[in-house]
Amino acid sequence: MKPLVCIIILFEFFTLPLSAQNLKFNFTETKMGSPFNLIFVASDSIKAKVIAQDCFNLIDSLSQIFSDYDTSSEVSKINANAGLSLHKMTPAMFNLVLLSQEAYRKSHGTYDISIGPLSLLWRMARKKKAFPTESAVNAARKLVGFNQIQINKLSKTIYLPKKGMRLDFGGIAKGYIAQWVIDELKNRGVTEALADAGGDIVMSNAPPNSKGWIVGVNIPETTEDLLSKKLQLSNISVATSGDVYQFIIKNGVKYSHIINPKTGYGVTSLRNVTVIAPTGSTADWLATACSILPMALAKEVAEENHAHLLITTLQKGKIKYYNTASFNKYWTPFNIINQ
Repeated sequence: MKPLVCIIILFEFFTLPLSAQNLKFNFTETKMGSPFNLIFVASDSIKAKVIAQDCFNLIDSLSQIFSDYDTSSEVSKINANAGLSLHKMTPAMFNLVLLSQEAYRKSHGTYDISIGPLSLLWRMARKKKAFPTESAVNAARKLVGFNQIQINKLSKTIYLPKKGMRLDFGGIAKGYIAQWVIDELKNRGVTEALADAGGDIVMSNAPPNSKGWIVGVNIPETTEDLLSKKLQLSNISVATSGDVYQFIIKNGVKYSHIINPKTGYGVTSLRNVTVIAPTGSTADWLATACSILPMALAKEVAEENHAHLLITTLQKGKIKYYNTASFNKYWTPFNIINQ
């Protein structure tokens, strides 16, 4: 259910030189299964290295809470207790569960962290290259539904009432963590920064001598080819979703890794979805939800959440654009970037 890396940061190549007092630093480490890029402006390299390491340590601590690949993580403990006992949540888990509950409601049930049984089933299917049986999909789907989760806001506990239920924070955790990193940098006086959690990007002020961070968006069904226009962004978040990397094919139909929790199957619409939103978590879950919702409703949901939506598809070799009117103000022509 996780949006894929279909966004490319172009700041490295299209900004003017910084002053001697303002140096740009770029740090990358593998976190949460993909490269985590951290770019920010600071006064010296020693300070920058300390700040970057503190940020990567923060990411590790949050991954220890939300990663279902880590058997010792908090979410893995919640999943292990499904049908057995309730779990007292840490503050970070409690906060993200409540954000996910809001996302479930606002997305008309298309973003659902209880999708774990289905995401695990399809993850194994892609690995084995074996399409799951209808009975296996139906069995997993019966364990899915946020309305089954029992949350006590006073005691901050969570209980999954059926054995086999699983939470999966793919599609919200990376954006949430990237936002946390940017907020932490602001608290430390670093106000010109970009955090890229494998394609879920959050940024603060524009770098010196520029109007914004320049971000490129992939052409649908490609890994490197970019749309001719680029995005110019600051103090906002952007996420994208597509099927170019993870999918499974049966009878000529391409099923995306993005699963519709109501049907139990990956979406087949072959959209590339880009969302610009106020926070990393909002951009993240909207990218998933808008990959599932009908076009008109996807636009409506984006606008209700103060977000800006672009959906691109390839039809007979031609790119088709569907977007909210507000998305257009973020485009900047390529020739302007090169000036």
